[in-house]
Amino acid sequence: MDIRDIQQKRANLWEEAKKFLDEHTDKDGKISAEDAATYDKMENEIVDLGKQIDRLKRQESLNTEINALSGTPMLPNPNGTGDSKVGRASDAYRKAAIEAVRSKFHVIRNDLATSPDSAGGYLVPAEWDTRLIQTLEEENVMRTLGTKIQTSGEHRIPIVATKPVASWTAEGQVAQFSNATFTQVVLNAHKVAMPIRITEELLADNVFDLESFIIEQSGKSIGNIEEEAFIVGDGNGKPTGFLTTIGGDSTAYNTTKGAEPTADEILDLIYKLPRTYRKDAVFLVNDSTLALLRKFKDQNQRYLWEESYQAGEPSRLLGHPVYTSPYMPTAQSGNFAIAFGDFSCYYIGDRGERSFQVLNEIFAASGHVGFIMKERVDGILTDNNAIRALKIK
Repeated sequence: MDIRDIQQKRANLWEEAKKFLDEHTDKDGKISAEDAATYDKMENEIVDLGKQIDRLKRQESLNTEINALSGTPMLPNPNGTGDSKVGRASDAYRKAAIEAVRSKFHVIRNDLATSPDSAGGYLVPAEWDTRLIQTLEEENVMRTLGTKIQTSGEHRIPIVATKPVASWTAEGQVAQFSNATFTQVVLNAHKVAMPIRITEELLADNVFDLESFIIEQSGKSIGNIEEEAFIVGDGNGKPTGFLTTIGGDSTAYNTTKGAEPTADEILDLIYKLPRTYRKDAVFLVNDSTLALLRKFKDQNQRYLWEESYQAGEPSRLLGHPVYTSPYMPTAQSGNFAIAFGDFSCYYIGDRGERSFQVLNEIFAASGHVGFIMKERVDGILTDNNAIRALKIK
């Protein structure tokens, strides 16, 4: 089964899952525990298919990279010849995309015309998409900590509103059951547009790595605006940040006693988080707050900070990893300066593929050509209990 067959299978299953959820959701947006379990099973299968698609895309990307280094073609089909990849994943589509960009979209090959974007642009080659997502994850700490899913439409996530309660039952008596109830949070899609300006000289220079330039510039800029929205976004034309969600919940934070947080208050914050989420919990702060945390000492004047000397491993405070983001508020009056929790409960939904189009006129006077890279994405915290934040008094 090739990648197109798997993508079609996933799309069909997703339509079935949406239909099932619509048919089994009552007027209050709730479904039974049994139906929720059935939906979860369908969703897990969709996620597994997505992982299989990602693996195949990575294989194609590695084949392309190794071919470029060795000069020896590695055929996906060892018994065949030529490029067996089709659509956006094919080398022909990738070459047509580069040619279109260099020609300011005056040259549009048939390969590229097979995947037009509804807004007048074209879907980026699959390899660009893969590399762009990798760049986004490097630039956006929330993509590292959150749960990422790919959506093809409005995505409803069932969550438990009230949990069933266990009770002691005497021998021979009928057990009393309390039903779990479920509600939903919805992932939509908000459009991000990233303009890129390139000189006409660079477009004409075949030695210049135009592909990497576009991916790097787009990934950094989109990653930054995503990270800000995933933390403090108000949900109005953008994702809803987790601080926005828990900010209206009086149980989601505690207030410090002074202008700066203390070690005791950090300990209080840790144990404000329910035990269920504490095992995988991490801190998220900005750099100026991080400087305060690193100065904490115990009664013997030993720093509480645990420096990491292993590549890729974050440093720790009181046994928990610490991550930073410039979009976390500073430690000033009224701000949620320190977040602590299990950020896997923050869901990030990518809607399909990214696209790009040319802007010929805007920068023409300065000898530049403009391009726009676009994506559709949403994010929301699915469980308010999963994250706590310390608010400065």
